[in-house]
Amino acid sequence: MMGQQMISVAIGWELYNQTSSALVLGGVGLAQILPIILLFLPAGYIIDRYNRKYIMIAAQIMLVLASLALAALSYGHGSLFLIYACLVAIGSAQAFSSPTSSTLVAQVIPDLAYENAMTWRSSVGQLSAVLGPAIGGFLIGILHDATFVFVINAVVATLFVILLFFMRVRPQKAPAFQQRTLSSLVDGLRFLGKTQVMLAAITLDLFAVLLGGATTLLPIFARDILHVGPIGLGWLQAASSLGAVCMAYYLAHRPPFARAGRTLLLAVVCFGLITVLFGLSHWFWLSLLLLFLLGACDNISVVIRSTLVLIRTPDEMRGRVSSVNSLFIGTSNQLGGFESGLTAQLFGPVIAVVAGGIGTILVVILVARIWPDIRRLTTLREHSEI
Repeated sequence: MMGQQMISVAIGWELYNQTSSALVLGGVGLAQILPIILLFLPAGYIIDRYNRKYIMIAAQIMLVLASLALAALSYGHGSLFLIYACLVAIGSAQAFSSPTSSTLVAQVIPDLAYENAMTWRSSVGQLSAVLGPAIGGFLIGILHDATFVFVINAVVATLFVILLFFMRVRPQKAPAFQQRTLSSLVDGLRFLGKTQVMLAAITLDLFAVLLGGATTLLPIFARDILHVGPIGLGWLQAASSLGAVCMAYYLAHRPPFARAGRTLLLAVVCFGLITVLFGLSHWFWLSLLLLFLLGACDNISVVIRSTLVLIRTPDEMRGRVSSVNSLFIGTSNQLGGFESGLTAQLFGPVIAVVAGGIGTILVVILVARIWPDIRRLTTLREHSEI
């Protein structure tokens, strides 16, 4: 995970330096999200039918190969088309690895520990996101080249594959699959359609990050607005993750949510407000603080959503539901990056970020009105629809 965060810094800085195009930066997200959109249904079916640990290993091997290819392209100044092809390969691997990693949690820990486990899982991921951008920006600033960053990512992914072989998991429940394969593929969508609270939480996350994708434009803010270079870019990208780590540490040591729905809505509203302030900021240290708070608010949303998906989904359907969830999250992150890049190209980065923050707040109002159950959601362990 840390290696992938380093790649995001390296790709963003290298492509923007080569092209000075916000649209090219947005295309990075589009190249990674298209495979997730195309593969989320078959990925969920495969994850529920076959051994999840070995699916995860295969996905990580693909990430290793794509990282090595990016290293070669960076060293040889390869074409933009081939770089995007590698990003498509990374997106294809993520279509399987992201939902698989979520479902494996349920096969490793007892169900009573799900909420706490998802909080710590988020904390570890965000800690990697703190170290990855900082190290990536530092290496690019020192070496004036991104090649070594891609090599490190390949090494880290290889080590992860080795550790996966030694991981012990409980047997997964085999789905019946008596019905037609096509019908089985869309069972995850049907399940979410019947579980309104989960659908509302996922929709909130999708549109909030889709509209509030300020982090995609950080290379522009680092170079043209805050004037801090690649090392400053690394710290800017690390700031939101550091905020998320601190929030995850706090959540892990507090009682379970008593008013999870209201907490989720308030967190996303704060996310939108902070995004607006970040877009208006021209001071590096203020921008760092705002990104820190942005990550803290986002982590609350991540913990509530991921815990709901894990707790309320039967094990035999977790692959398909997690794939749908990953599509929503991948769509919000990657298409949000494309939307931010396109908007910044047309209207400038400041207007793109401020408008995205305002849009996020409007989405919260709409979701609260369309799905009023989310406002009344108390504990995450409620199994009946409220």
